[in-house]
Amino acid sequence: MDLEELRTLLARHARPDWTTAVDGVLISKVDRPDPPTPSMSGTLLAVIAQGAKRLALGERVFEYGPGQYLVASVDLPVTGQFTQADPEQPALGFGLVLEPSAVAELLLEAGPGGALRSSGGAPSGIAVSDAPAALLDAVVRLLRLLDEPRDRDVLAPLVKREILWRLITGEQGATVRQLGLADSSLSHISRAVRWIREHYAQPFRVEDVARQSGMGVSAFYRNFQAVTAMSPIQFQKQIRLQEARLLLATRPKDVTGVGRRVGYDNPSQFSREYRRQFGAPPSQDAARLRQAVRAPAGLLP
Repeated sequence: MDLEELRTLLARHARPDWTTAVDGVLISKVDRPDPPTPSMSGTLLAVIAQGAKRLALGERVFEYGPGQYLVASVDLPVTGQFTQADPEQPALGFGLVLEPSAVAELLLEAGPGGALRSSGGAPSGIAVSDAPAALLDAVVRLLRLLDEPRDRDVLAPLVKREILWRLITGEQGATVRQLGLADSSLSHISRAVRWIREHYAQPFRVEDVARQSGMGVSAFYRNFQAVTAMSPIQFQKQIRLQEARLLLATRPKDVTGVGRRVGYDNPSQFSREYRRQFGAPPSQDAARLRQAVRAPAGLLP
């Protein structure tokens, strides 16, 4: 019953830009399968009510469909593709932005016995599970508030906290909990991810990034692979190529200049790696991008 009502609410309130009247709540509606599209995941909960999506992170592939949810605890370069969507039955999804401060606040309120804290290495930055009834119920109640503007400002924050609590104490709680733990392995890797994204055009030594992140080299490398499914150098390459694609959408005739701007001194290497990533040489892909109508980035179903 929750899934049927969820479909109805999502279809009624879907907007072209995916936004809603509740801050941090997103709704997607897609009426056709699309080719694999690179984007950044964001830190997000995504619940599918109808349709299906495939998401690739490095060598890992995640597939999720009706009644399943995906959580991303680190902003990672992913490639997503809607695999089930048509005008008669469009893909419908709910998204909620996950804020580390909100996770930390709930963990603090819960105390040591309120939610099990994970131990050992960092979990994967992305995980998929079946959505329990309590989580779907909370999502439906949050979406109902879109029809109740008088109650929305007061009740929406409370229901968002409930959803977050269901995630923290649920099957993928280890992934979500580390988002709010200041000294977790995930927080150290998140700092490294942020540094690489901000300095993607610069060469770096893994040892230096590990030290900045507060970890030894072997532990850093192991945890980075666990979270991102990539090595630090592979991660940098993904970021470089995605940034190059964005630049080429507005500078399609300056392939060499764009390659140099994102850190490639060798134009041949840039074209070769770009084609391997996106399936077409830079100039050809840029022309295709200018003609396409692009959906909002992210991993929403």
